[in-house]
Amino acid sequence: MPHHTRFDILRHGEPEGEDCFRGSGVDHPLTASGWQQMQAAIAQGTQWDLIISSPLSRCLEFAKKTAAKMSIELIIDDQLKEIGFGVWEGRTKEEIQLHDTEAYKRFRLNPVENRPDGAEPLEKFSNRIWHKLEQLASQHPSKRILIIAHAGVIRVVFAKTMGLTLDDVYNRLKIEYAASISCSFNDKGRASLLLPSSL
Repeated sequence: MPHHTRFDILRHGEPEGEDCFRGSGVDHPLTASGWQQMQAAIAQGTQWDLIISSPLSRCLEFAKKTAAKMSIELIIDDQLKEIGFGVWEGRTKEEIQLHDTEAYKRFRLNPVENRPDGAEPLEKFSNRIWHKLEQLASQHPSKRILIIAHAGVIRVVFAKTMGLTLDDVYNRLKIEYAASISCSFNDKGRASLLLPSSL
């Protein structure tokens, strides 16, 4: 019998610290406002079969609390962490524009090809995320799963399901704190975006 695995993917709320390149190398916890943003995002009483979280604090602490409250299993998956920004990790845009002006200009024009030194390539990141979702869909058929992760993860899902390039989504798609996206994988491995998304 055909089955679908549904993923509801929730970005973390506002983290502590200034507005900076916050990737896999910066582990700031949520602010009080960030907690409230995430609580409001799932306030509809939806029940999930499983919660899977990035290992970074801005995702994991809320995931732990939500899993305990709902009495469901929590899996921590390192493959769902945010993309790494290399030498720009933890630095503000203003700081980089001042001290690394040309590199920042190239990055803004083409973030796919002009990564900061030591940064994870966008194509590699995209493949990492998509392979993990395909794997999870195969492992958990007919389940509804809450994934608590990052803006980069949402961008990958949007690009893959809508047939867009990574350059398109990184230049044009703004992901707010506690924003969400939902997608479904059928038993043939085909993914579809579910709109509107409601957690």
